[in-house]
Amino acid sequence: MERPKKKQVLLFHCEEAEELARKVAAQSDLIKLQCINWRSFDDGFPNLFIKNAHDIRGQHVAFLASFSSTAVIFEQLSVIYALPMLFAASFTVVLPFFPTGSFERIEEEGDVATAFTLARMLSNTPISRGGPTSLVIYDIHALQERFYFSDTILPLFVTGIPLLKQRLQLLPESDKVVIAFPDDGAWKRFHKLLDDFPVVICNKVREGDKRIVRIKEGDPTGYHVVIVDDLVQSGGTLIECQKVLAAHGAAKVSAYVTHGVFPKKSWERFLHKSKDSEKAFAHFWITDSCPHTVKAIAGKAPFEVLSLAGSIADALQI
Repeated sequence: MERPKKKQVLLFHCEEAEELARKVAAQSDLIKLQCINWRSFDDGFPNLFIKNAHDIRGQHVAFLASFSSTAVIFEQLSVIYALPMLFAASFTVVLPFFPTGSFERIEEEGDVATAFTLARMLSNTPISRGGPTSLVIYDIHALQERFYFSDTILPLFVTGIPLLKQRLQLLPESDKVVIAFPDDGAWKRFHKLLDDFPVVICNKVREGDKRIVRIKEGDPTGYHVVIVDDLVQSGGTLIECQKVLAAHGAAKVSAYVTHGVFPKKSWERFLHKSKDSEKAFAHFWITDSCPHTVKAIAGKAPFEVLSLAGSIADALQI
């Protein structure tokens, strides 16, 4: 069976995702960067202009988004709604980090599942000449969130774990690596992707008014243990896991999260400022799904960015 020819893609992007967009375009001559004027009126509302709109007709079009705050979602949705209506042959939205993904459940009456809200907003994207919009998201917090989207959008859930596995192969002690999951949820999300590594599973147990991290399964003794999760906010759980793993004999502890959210500069808790902090986390790998964090931690140990650029370029050919 003859393989389909690769398509040329016109790639638009929001302002904060420009660096990642350039890296994506550098992966293939078939990806052409495009430009949008991101302006504002005096009252603060967006005054947007899509350059060379006539050239979009009949072309495969993609938009690289970054919903880093509520302040930028409206202007990006405005562009997302506009692009497929310019007679694009197909339309793909790449939203590496789905920011409300961890707010997907209602535990008591009155809770608002904002993951469903954002999914509904994206589901209102007009169809292009080629049909429903494709939506690429990396390591969404819960796979069942695909059912929050309507039939007018096709969610494609991708993972950054292959980037981690490639990086682990480069470690001098690559044969002495154990994967640790901070809770059962992380194990459910990722264990099938990492089943060629020994595993440690941690969990939180309540003791009085405190919740304490303990090892539920596995033995970290003598290993370089890499804690894996989809995202990090304050980093408190990772720090508690590190302490437990070190106390149980781990030779080194590192961490990987696809989405380094780190509100209020919480990444500073992990910096190598002293010998003690260097012992805590040998490496901390994140992807470039959160552009503001990437800029903030540039050149700061123990952080290292594993770029999604190649993976996004591949996804644009689906």
